[in-house]
Amino acid sequence: MNSSTLRISFAALATALVATTIVHAQTPATPATSAATPAKVPWKRVKPETPPGFTLVTKDVAVYPEHTVTLTLYVPDKPGKYPAVLDIHGGGWKDRQVEQDRPMMERLAARGFVTGIVAYRLSQEAKYPAAINDCKAAVRYLRAHAAELKIDPDRIGAMGGSAGGHLTGLLAMTNGLPEFEGDGPNRDQSSAVKAAIVMAGSQDLVAANKDKSNPGTVAFLGATYQENPKVYEQASPLAHVRAGVPPTIFIEGEKDTLKIGRAEMQEKLRALGIETDLHTLKDAPHPFWMSQPWCDETVEIAAAFFKKHLGEPKFTNP
Repeated sequence: MNSSTLRISFAALATALVATTIVHAQTPATPATSAATPAKVPWKRVKPETPPGFTLVTKDVAVYPEHTVTLTLYVPDKPGKYPAVLDIHGGGWKDRQVEQDRPMMERLAARGFVTGIVAYRLSQEAKYPAAINDCKAAVRYLRAHAAELKIDPDRIGAMGGSAGGHLTGLLAMTNGLPEFEGDGPNRDQSSAVKAAIVMAGSQDLVAANKDKSNPGTVAFLGATYQENPKVYEQASPLAHVRAGVPPTIFIEGEKDTLKIGRAEMQEKLRALGIETDLHTLKDAPHPFWMSQPWCDETVEIAAAFFKKHLGEPKFTNP
C-alpha cells in the first residue's frame, strides 16, 4: 500500500468514527425501566341504591296518550317539612335517563332533602313545549302534594344536566310566565323554583343552531332554525333572564365541550344582581354527574347551594 492510499484509509476511518460518535450522541439511552405513563383519572359509574331512612316512590303527574309523566321520589321516613329539589334528566331530549340520575339524587336526599326526578315527554313523543310544560307540572305536583311528601312548598329548587340542564335553565328563567305552563294538572299551584343548578347545558339555542342543524335539536323543536327562528329564541333560557329569576349556578366538566350561552347568561344575571357562579370539575367528562368521583363532587356543591337558598329540614314530632 503506497502512502497516498494509506492517507485515504486513515481519513475514511476517522470520518466513520466521527459519524458513529454523532449518532450515539443524538440517540437517547434506553433506560432500564421506562418512565410511567401519567395515570388517567379513575372513574366509576355509580348504581342506584335507596339510602337508609328514605322511601322510594313513583307518582303520576300527568297522563297523555303518548306518555305518562312521572316523578321518582326519595321521601324521608322521619317526620318533618323538607326542602325539595327536582331533577330534570338529560339524554338529548330523546332518551329517558331517570335511572342514571338516581345515584346523584339519592346522595342529595341523604343531605336533608326530598328529591325527585321527572320523566317528561321526549322529542319523539311530543314536540316542544311539551317537555318544559311537564317540568312545570312536576313542580306544581310537588306543591299540591306537599303534605303527603313532607315538602315545604315554599322551598323548592331544581337541577339538571345536558338536555336537562337546558330545561332547568328554562324552568328557572320562566318563573311566573303563564305561556310555559301547558295544560297539565294542578294549575292552581305555582311552578316557580327558588334556586337552580344548570349542569353542562347550553342556554342559547339560537347561537348553537343558527349556522348548523343539529338533528337532536330539530327533533326537539320540530323545525330547523331557518324554518322557525322564533321557537329557537323562545326555547332559549338566555332570552328570558329578567329581574326576579332565582339564583342560578352552573357546573361543568373540564373535559366537556363549550356550553353555548352560559357565559352570556351569567353576565345578564350579574347585571341584575342575581347570584350566579361557575364550578368546573377537574378532568370531568360529559356527563360527569353519573360517575365517581364527580357524582359526589356535584352533590357537595348542590347541597351547599340548596341549603343556602332553601334551608335545612324542619323536623316535627310524629
